[in-house]
Amino acid sequence: MALRILYFSQEGCMACEEQEPIIAEVEKDCNVNVERISISPRESREVIRDYRLTVTPTIVVIRDGAEVERFEGLVYREQMDEAIRRHL
Repeated sequence: MALRILYFSQEGCMACEEQEPIIAEVEKDCNVNVERISISPRESREVIRDYRLTVTPTIVVIRDGAEVERFEGLVYREQMDEAIRRHL
């Protein structure tokens, strides 16, 4: 069972700046790697379309190639921990 966690952010996003230390804690606590993807509305149109991004930060949990969880906006550690552990 392969689990991927994608974290989409963009420069100048205040919520993204708040999210980063939470992501780091979750990586350590859950022993997972979160893929950080910085997007730009002008340069990342394909990524935005493919992942149906409407806001940043957005966190997408993918298990065996299928999206199983999505968080839009600031997500607290407890919510992320619970979602990741549910799908490990």
